[in-house]
Amino acid sequence: MSRARVLGLLLLAISPITFVVLVRTFTVQFRTDAVRKCSSSDADFIPLTEKRLENFRQALRFRTVSRDQHDYNREELARLGKFIVQAYPTIHSSPLVKHEFVANLSLLYTVKGSDAILTPYLLASHLDVVPADANQWEADPFAADIINDFIYARGTIDVKQGVMGILEALEFLLSNGFQPRRTFYVAFGHDEEVAGLDGAYNLAETLRLRGVKKLEFVSDEGLTVLNQIVPGIAKPVAAIGTSEKGQVILRLKVKGQTGHSSMPIKDSSIGILARAVHRLESNPHPSMFGYGPERAMFEHLAADMQFSHRMIMSNLWLFSPLISWVLSQKPSTNAVVRTVTAVTKFNAGIKDNVIPPEAEAIVNHRIHPAQSVQEVIDYDRYIIDDDRVTLEVKSSMEPHPLSPHGDEDFGYQVMKNSIRQVWIEAAVAPGVMIGNTDTRHYLQFTHNVYRFSPTFMFPDDLPRFHGINERISKKNYEQAINFYHHLILNADEPALPPLHKHSSEL
Repeated sequence: MSRARVLGLLLLAISPITFVVLVRTFTVQFRTDAVRKCSSSDADFIPLTEKRLENFRQALRFRTVSRDQHDYNREELARLGKFIVQAYPTIHSSPLVKHEFVANLSLLYTVKGSDAILTPYLLASHLDVVPADANQWEADPFAADIINDFIYARGTIDVKQGVMGILEALEFLLSNGFQPRRTFYVAFGHDEEVAGLDGAYNLAETLRLRGVKKLEFVSDEGLTVLNQIVPGIAKPVAAIGTSEKGQVILRLKVKGQTGHSSMPIKDSSIGILARAVHRLESNPHPSMFGYGPERAMFEHLAADMQFSHRMIMSNLWLFSPLISWVLSQKPSTNAVVRTVTAVTKFNAGIKDNVIPPEAEAIVNHRIHPAQSVQEVIDYDRYIIDDDRVTLEVKSSMEPHPLSPHGDEDFGYQVMKNSIRQVWIEAAVAPGVMIGNTDTRHYLQFTHNVYRFSPTFMFPDDLPRFHGINERISKKNYEQAINFYHHLILNADEPALPPLHKHSSEL
């Protein structure tokens, strides 16, 4: 066959692919409603007054630290609860609101709607924080000092801005005569940082025992507004967590032959276990790109990307292997596309001159939504391939179901529109939470679970989560209040507005 004929056949094969790629590049799009931008000139805009700012700073000063399951600062949590009741008199005296303490320290509010036909929804957040070492901070982590218009304190972004933002929005609405049509609940757990076994678990049980069977949607902490972080897109990206990775913590153990170090055996317990750990770290779990919400995230962002990125992200049917490889190169993005493996503890040895009788390691897997706990365990056994290494499950949690995020899905679109009212320029997309939240306890009521924190973040802000110098700007806290304000108003609508599509759209 001549070279010209081969080239001709190749062009014939490529042309249809090129055509499809270009068509999808210019036509793939998702629902984006016209929204009214939240502006300081609006009559219902909630400004960050000195009183609102001081309420927030005072809440941050309570050392509501959780250290381990059932181990948290009960005195400080109780003080924060009392402060909240005092700081928001309209909420706590309104005939529309039932408020109560659950499990002594968590807070539950029922805001009564006028239309019993409409399915209620839930706004969730949590009162506790992780520990903070004051010696490493620029400011006392529990003083809520303001430096260059940033409030520095543990809990500013995880997640007391959610607690106080919801309360400020609700106080404002009720003070201005608001009565919702749709009943909703507000739930603040007190031990989310240590799995919510006392807080959110009992909040959910309280709802269940009162006959709540279904929620329209749940909004809880989660992904944020990312600025200058997502490649190929100039505008901020607001990601809504539509699923949550699971987790399994495994104890790997080897019992070997002991003896004196002067007469070492061929395979010590440490050596056997070290090889097993090396195999796990050298053979990561397979990429699951395309089987979870990460694919939808890139497809939703495609229309706002520069042309080269838009072409690739609009045609993941063709470019998925390339994107999967790129994402696998960095720890922060690798965690999005696969189940990750972290060896967090390694214990062995009893004396300098004694061969240890056993060795133990702890392996923490964060499980991609497309896999199960059992699949992860089976893969580890296959990779280790050594019967001398036993695997014991310390704890486990399956990945959360994928929440719907289509053009007609009420909860997702309400979240999206509320975000865009505050950050009008932001591109909004579904995403996956690589950490865990209290939402695990509310899955019995709905699969419409959306994880978003109204925090505006630059690249150097990411390490501040559970890290040093956690902070939020005063402007961002004002945005958080107004986000929850719009979320409550938008969720009060009985349905989404009709979706308008141009006839030229494919």
